[in-house]
Amino acid sequence: MISTDVLIVGAGPAALFTVQQLGLLGLKAEVVDNLDKVGGQCSELYPDKPIYDIPAIPECTGETLIKNLMKQIEPFNTNFHLNERVDQLVKEGTKWKITTNRKKVFITPSVIIAGGVGSFEPRKFPLKEAEKFEDSGVFYSIRDKKYFDNKKICIFGGGDSALDWSIELSKNSKVVLVHRRSEFRGTSKNVETIKRFEKDGKIQIKTPYQINSIEGDDKITSITIKDDEGKIKKIDTDYILGFFGLVMKLGPIAEWGLNLDKKHITVSTENFQTDKEGIFAIGDICTYPGKIKLILSSFHEGALAARGCFELARPNEKYRHEFTTTSKIIHERLGKKKS
Repeated sequence: MISTDVLIVGAGPAALFTVQQLGLLGLKAEVVDNLDKVGGQCSELYPDKPIYDIPAIPECTGETLIKNLMKQIEPFNTNFHLNERVDQLVKEGTKWKITTNRKKVFITPSVIIAGGVGSFEPRKFPLKEAEKFEDSGVFYSIRDKKYFDNKKICIFGGGDSALDWSIELSKNSKVVLVHRRSEFRGTSKNVETIKRFEKDGKIQIKTPYQINSIEGDDKITSITIKDDEGKIKKIDTDYILGFFGLVMKLGPIAEWGLNLDKKHITVSTENFQTDKEGIFAIGDICTYPGKIKLILSSFHEGALAARGCFELARPNEKYRHEFTTTSKIIHERLGKKKS
């Protein structure tokens, strides 16, 4: 059980900036995200896409923005709980008890939902057999690549995630890459590397094929794949990895009893609190009159939500606004001398 001043659900730019705002107020935040890395849409959907509307930064990529936000919150030693989804949220007295899908429990007076338009979840294999082996033989992300050392692995997908992991895992394992099209969607560098590895016998490539069946009792022993003409091939394998991209779902948030407006959470613009005390929502997932879906707007929302969290975390203290140039906390954390 982890006790904290604030739990933030989501790890995109809105969440990261809010960590900094909370830190400036002396509040400790824990961050939970369903993805395997921080950054939300910036990291997962457009890391190389240029962004032009961040104040004082004429142009930056999504990846650069996230790196800079992470640098900004370094002084606050924030804990990130990745590959975890918040499943349950229950009020206990004046605090909220939050439980993740991995049975991790948080106790906090405030929760900030910064989950974009919902949680990112992997597109999964359409076979029922895949559900049986999920997280034991079928995987949609990799937390520890050593788990797959010296194994037979079938990787499905045609984008950079599939290509990257095919290249990496082929160093210590036997890899078969399967894609439903003859052409790959990855970068030219990755495609060139994959083709070279195939020529050198480091990787087998099967295109255009899709998964047809999974065989095995307690563990996977083999799969069959089928091409567009119905031709079937059998492949012996220990593990199956699927990289088909992500879908966005509101997920368990829809069951938390919050006021929703077309899958968005309604909030008060005073502090971006929902209709439930201690639950705040910022970023693309929240809605209010005049809402504009910009990263810039989410920064403003996070700053005000942080002030709302302060009142709940420090009910006996009066909030006193300080500029960062004179803030004791920022100068102590950064080792700066006050001017």
